[in-house]
Amino acid sequence: MAKRKVVVALGGNAILSDDASAQAQQHALKETAKYLVQFIEQGDELIISHGNGPQVGNLLIQQAAADSEKTPAMPLDTCVAMTEGSIGYWLQNEMGSILKEKGIDKDVVSLVTQVIVAEDDPSFNNPSKPVGPFFTEEEANQQMAAGNVTFKEDAGRGWRKVVASPKPLSIKEARVIESLVEQGVVTISVGGGGIPVVETKTGLEGREAVIDKDFASEKLAEIINADLLIVLTGVDNVYVNYQKPDQKKLEQVTVSEMKQYIKEDQFAPGSMLPKVQACIEFVEARPEGKAIITSLENIENLLANEAGTIVVAD
Repeated sequence: MAKRKVVVALGGNAILSDDASAQAQQHALKETAKYLVQFIEQGDELIISHGNGPQVGNLLIQQAAADSEKTPAMPLDTCVAMTEGSIGYWLQNEMGSILKEKGIDKDVVSLVTQVIVAEDDPSFNNPSKPVGPFFTEEEANQQMAAGNVTFKEDAGRGWRKVVASPKPLSIKEARVIESLVEQGVVTISVGGGGIPVVETKTGLEGREAVIDKDFASEKLAEIINADLLIVLTGVDNVYVNYQKPDQKKLEQVTVSEMKQYIKEDQFAPGSMLPKVQACIEFVEARPEGKAIITSLENIENLLANEAGTIVVAD
């Protein structure tokens, strides 16, 4: 089989479960690495991305709790960078250990990645992505009165700060990532969707926003001409008419079929929908490529039988 460039997007929840300790997350990533190394054993060049939703939420709580004149809370873009660094460190460490155990001589590196977004992205005028801890309505109103922040009520659980979720336009470090891949280095990048930055006359500036990890992973796969984009989630396949008597498992499906399912509201916003949309965007940009949605645990079956929900061009 010819060597392929494979981008694998891990969810943040695959790294953190109920135990938010560093040890628990490192243990989870050790198990994750055992699955991912199968791509390398098959001869593929592996490019890993990951979410950071639970991790950055916890970090924002820590920042708020310690906020003072001497130790001011860090802004969101910096918190994204901090979680990119910590998760990247854990994952490159565990991948290195598994590769060594298997006698595979390959370097692994993680990159703090800046993802370029538009200053006039509509989401900046309509922030909707909840981040950080819950507050009472009174506390939320106090913070909104004190500064340029927006809070919204979140499903009856309290009020949370909401930020923009702009679409990624480009990835600043894409050429570096591509160069490393060409040298056979396993790369870990666009963690948590990457750090949202806008282009200014003097350089790049960070913004208080969260980029969807699946869209950032798609953009990376598109730029580096990947052969395969794999979006990992909690299920082996995507379903339509989910949990209904006529539930149907999607196996190989075309872009136009997926677009029709989106029109039928088959996929939950903020859950399966962005994964499906990212897969569509990749295959439209790279018609010779494929995009697959499946679970981490299904990787062996995917490699052996192309199992999962496979999105292909019409």
